[in-house]
Amino acid sequence: MTHRFGTAIAVILLILVMLSVQGTVGISEASKSLASRRSYSRIQGKRAPQKLVLRSASALVADQRTGECLVQKQAETVLPIASITKLMTAMVVLDAKMNIGELLTIVPEDVDTLRHSRSRLRVNTSLTRGDALLLALMASENRAAHALGRTYPGGLETFIAAMNTKAQSLGLAETRFDDPTGISSGNVSSARDLARMVDAAYRYRLIREFTTRKKATIHSGHRTLEFCNSNRLIRSPRWHIGLSKTGFIDEAGRCLVMQAHVANRPVLIVLLDSQGKLTRYGDANRIKQWMEGPYAERRKHRGFRASLSGTI
Repeated sequence: MTHRFGTAIAVILLILVMLSVQGTVGISEASKSLASRRSYSRIQGKRAPQKLVLRSASALVADQRTGECLVQKQAETVLPIASITKLMTAMVVLDAKMNIGELLTIVPEDVDTLRHSRSRLRVNTSLTRGDALLLALMASENRAAHALGRTYPGGLETFIAAMNTKAQSLGLAETRFDDPTGISSGNVSSARDLARMVDAAYRYRLIREFTTRKKATIHSGHRTLEFCNSNRLIRSPRWHIGLSKTGFIDEAGRCLVMQAHVANRPVLIVLLDSQGKLTRYGDANRIKQWMEGPYAERRKHRGFRASLSGTI
């Protein structure tokens, strides 16, 4: 009897030990499996940082408040800047505090005989200095810009000298101007200098207002002329642009400079020597998408800076 009882006790103990071992193994494997799933989820959840590909030959994006360079590509290369020149033309005109209501007349001297660029301002057209400034900045009107320089106190040569003096005062060591329109390929600068120039131009209320106006109607005698902004991004609800200027001559390629709010910060954008009519706008949109992408906060907190030779 005692032997049977002892055998039963032994069997019961053996069963309990086996159940205990099975339970331990089951919990351990379940834990490993769960940990493995968590690890896999973390790996799967990671996304490679978005690459930024810019097709402009030279580019720079800087935080306007801090001066931090966010993106740069060949930013120190000196290139022709075409009608980006007109931002300096406007600053020199406004610094002189000339009467913007004074009537100017387009004369043969204002006609582009170098590139034969088209203009809707015929010779003998009269318009105010303010309207000439508006058309030069908004529609990149060459005859209007030339008339602004020609009617400067002391004449065109004095005006060009004032443009270069202004550039020196702003610390633009890589910048030089030959004419007030940008028609001359001798008007040169770097993306780095132009970011400073855009920042300086942004301080002028009329430059901000005129460069971001979508369209304008000018009355001259019996003629009514309508002009549109040369920057198509001005009409996009996705963009909040505070200053804008486009430029193009063969030597400069397609150029674009802007002050804009992107990813909740004011930035200065410079794009030079873009090939193709839409490339500069494509680059601007790629910059915006990159800054507003999933890694924007990480870039912001880590002071991320990108240096491009083509791809980040």
